Amino acid sequence: MVKSVEAVVIVGGGTAGWLTAGTIAARHQARMKAGGLSITLIESPDIRAIGVGEGTWPTMRASLERMGVSETALLRQCDAAFKQGGKFVGWTTGAADDAYYHPLMVPQGFSRVNLVPHWLREGAPGSFCDFVTPQGRVCDLGLAPKTIAHGEYRALANYAYHLDAGKFGPFLAKHCTDRLGVRHVRADVVGVNQDESGDIVSVLTPQAGQIAGDLFVDCSGFSALLIGGTLGVGFKECGDILLCDSALAVQVPYDTPDAPMASQTIATAQEAGWIWDICLPTRRGVGYVYSSRHASEEAAREVLLRYIGARHRALPVRKIPIRAGYRRRFWQNNCVAIGLAGGFLEPLESSAIVLVELSAKLLAEQMPACREVMDIVARRFNEVTMYRWGRIIDFLKLHYLLTRRTDTAFWRDNVDPATVPDRLKDMLTLWRYQSPWFFDELDRLEEVFPAASYQYVLYGMGFRTEVRPEDTVESAADALRLVQENQRVTAEMCARLPGNRELLSKIHQYGLQPV
Repeated sequence: MVKSVEAVVIVGGGTAGWLTAGTIAARHQARMKAGGLSITLIESPDIRAIGVGEGTWPTMRASLERMGVSETALLRQCDAAFKQGGKFVGWTTGAADDAYYHPLMVPQGFSRVNLVPHWLREGAPGSFCDFVTPQGRVCDLGLAPKTIAHGEYRALANYAYHLDAGKFGPFLAKHCTDRLGVRHVRADVVGVNQDESGDIVSVLTPQAGQIAGDLFVDCSGFSALLIGGTLGVGFKECGDILLCDSALAVQVPYDTPDAPMASQTIATAQEAGWIWDICLPTRRGVGYVYSSRHASEEAAREVLLRYIGARHRALPVRKIPIRAGYRRRFWQNNCVAIGLAGGFLEPLESSAIVLVELSAKLLAEQMPACREVMDIVARRFNEVTMYRWGRIIDFLKLHYLLTRRTDTAFWRDNVDPATVPDRLKDMLTLWRYQSPWFFDELDRLEEVFPAASYQYVLYGMGFRTEVRPEDTVESAADALRLVQENQRVTAEMCARLPGNRELLSKIHQYGLQPV
């Protein structure tokens, strides 16, 4: 007898749980309305969400739009702001002028012409970012990516969000339950029932009794209640590659309500790690990600307090452990791990939330019709997700590996060849002779970080690729037109776009036009 997958049970709320619930529900609304699929999310009334990162990736716009979320409501209710990329300060040399951007816009004409050889051929004038995109200058001026005339999710410049993670989960919960038909159960999971094959049959809660399901999604955070605690799937440690294993986080108020707001995440290198600085409309989220092997908690706290200023010394500081790594399988039997239950890496480049989005989207699109095909779907899911985790680790490590800093043991240890994944070593060798480009990723759908991201980090940190005459001759005229177009667009956007806080104030007052 064929056992249909009709009941999805998600254990755990927060950003991971509710993004997963909303993504599945939006994709399968017809089945849900016809009674062929139900989604139940069980959330403990007592567990506080981790909420480490407040930065997202541009994929979040598409995720929320597919779910039918109002962008105006998001910005108003989640203390959200626009994010247009990351600014990395002090990562290359540590000198006073050491900074580069990883913007969210791809280089001009990216699918037609690779502008890297042309920038290098001209002697690398100015920054690579400014050579190929307006977004660095837009961020320098503190401008928004759109105007009040743009509809929801539309813009002149690509963008993501900074948001209050503590407000985001409840915001999604209300949308999912009110609009998408997700059942919300506030209860603690205290037991798990399995059949003879090892599949999970139901979970037991003291508040709501036994809750049965056909497919279970583990969004229980670090506890990994189902994937680890019940099914015993192992954990692959990555602390030998990414050395940071701790974070101290603090919420910093503005000096004045109209203080300027950066529209990029600022990541500033420190003695034993780096500090994130994220601007929300009402406060800044600041945190020091560091290696406990290279700095004590007391020393790290002093670095953080020095960064935020003496007047903020009394603010409460929260410590967050970082166990870098991921599950050896993300889908085991009839259980899928998404979010912290699947793994965790330092919150560089907003990688945690984008992995939740991509995993939820993959699950929604590949939702098995019945138990008989679930293992096939699971193998594909595990293959794709394992690949994505590997590429994220490579990309995060690249930020450290390209440093020329030798002032502390932390930076020296990060360039030790023993800490570098083999694939990244191979890619660095390749990139010395040919730069990453658009056509590198045609065989992979939805790369977490596309070739443009690698270009921004490589050439922002002074990496050099050998340029041969034939690399630029045929495309010289097109490249010149694209560079001139970038200069024109840069001037136009800098003149037209409002300030980040100015636009957010207008949105709070008037709202954006729904699309």
